[in-house]
Amino acid sequence: MNKDFVLNTKKREKLRFTTYGYENLESASCLIFVHGFKGFKDWGFWPYSGNYFAERGYFVLSFNFSHNGIGNIPTEFTELDKFADNTFSLELDELNEILDAYLNNFFGSKSNKKIGIIGHSRGGGDSLIFSSRRKEINAVALWAPVANFNRYSRRQEDQWRKNGFFEVLNTRTNQLMRLNVCLLDDIEKNKDDLLNIEFAARNLNKPLLIIHGEQDLSVKIEESEQIYNWSDKNLTEFYKIKATGHTFDVTHPFEKSNPKFDSVLEKTLKFFNQRLN
Repeated sequence: MNKDFVLNTKKREKLRFTTYGYENLESASCLIFVHGFKGFKDWGFWPYSGNYFAERGYFVLSFNFSHNGIGNIPTEFTELDKFADNTFSLELDELNEILDAYLNNFFGSKSNKKIGIIGHSRGGGDSLIFSSRRKEINAVALWAPVANFNRYSRRQEDQWRKNGFFEVLNTRTNQLMRLNVCLLDDIEKNKDDLLNIEFAARNLNKPLLIIHGEQDLSVKIEESEQIYNWSDKNLTEFYKIKATGHTFDVTHPFEKSNPKFDSVLEKTLKFFNQRLN
């Protein structure tokens, strides 16, 4: 059974959730899904993944960050003003509020079993940093993760500050989506501590799964290789999926799974079954 929730944050923002396997809440381990840049909880493989893990005994929390651009319409970017004002620090704050809400029974009376997290792309970077700082997270799965939040050239940064914003094209919707200077300020202010993915990987000290498509053009597989190099090899598994890209051949709107994404799900399920149960 799926059930939707809305959590009002300390900053008076709304976090919209879909939970999967709600009937498992009181007895099962919990998985938290973390979407990436221009991602959202109802994109492509997320609902399918939620049902997949719920059918196999997990309680799943899938959500939209408050500033991901999605509002009341689940699959349309109608809040581009909020999207423009998003920061990595805000996303990490919201992850903390989500975990605290779960631990304090916001979604209902929970089990005392373990908690895992799955982060895709930029959400992988968020998940790694967050999990390194919260002892309650017991195992971490990263799908096509970024190894660095600072992805902009000096020329782009200079133009960004000159204009007051940076624009990115959403090729799926054909929308030009602005990023305000607050994101650049966040990177520059916190790159050595709060937003340091290398430090998080080196200090995670818990089971880590990394999966990346060898033909990923959005986030090159070398970024996962870098995270693996930083990680504790005794606690880390790294799988490269041949002949596939950033979303493992899944598109939006979702039509069906495929052998490559099936492999991602199977490897992730096996990892959590071993590490959480």
